[in-house]
Amino acid sequence: MSNTESLVQPQRIPPQIPIPPEIDRWNWGAFLLNWIWGIGNNTFIALLALIPLVGFVMMFVLGAKGSRWAWRNGRWDSVEHFKRVQRLWAIWGAVVWIASVVLCVGIFVGVFSILKHSEAYQLGVSRLQSSPIAQNLLGTPISAGYPSGSIRITGSSGTAALRFSASGPRASGMVFLQAIKKDGVWSLTRLTLKLDGKDELIDLVGGRSDST
Repeated sequence: MSNTESLVQPQRIPPQIPIPPEIDRWNWGAFLLNWIWGIGNNTFIALLALIPLVGFVMMFVLGAKGSRWAWRNGRWDSVEHFKRVQRLWAIWGAVVWIASVVLCVGIFVGVFSILKHSEAYQLGVSRLQSSPIAQNLLGTPISAGYPSGSIRITGSSGTAALRFSASGPRASGMVFLQAIKKDGVWSLTRLTLKLDGKDELIDLVGGRSDST
């Protein structure tokens, strides 16, 4: 065969590495750690997990096909070696996810705890429970739920905008609170009650009723 003929001769593509049946299964490490797992296993298609929206779909694609890709892209001494390494990836993936969930729950609980123990919230609950209007509508005793909203403090000044549930023997509803802090002292600027099933907002400071 001449040199010219050898240049135009198609190159033979080596066959794909066969996938052992015992490893052709769901890969938890690829699913939980996606792009990190991809870099560690020479499977760079996993970087698609960094793209918004596409990343969510890619998690499941990696879980389903990750073992095949890792087997073909890596250098493994044996099937047992592959399984041992992928098991470690799965363990670390579970650790990372559990730690993330615990962290998020801790932040969530911490924020609610800060709001619940804030002076603005305590002042609002005290005013609610001592309000003759609230006592007449809700009954006594009045219990208050966990607050949500925001509190901003700068030195001796600050503002608060919170909402929380309130209930008594007669009815339940939602309380809306606004307060300001001046010279280190909190005072309410708004405290309204909206009963469940009603559209009006009842002013617990001025005693007025406004339709929403």
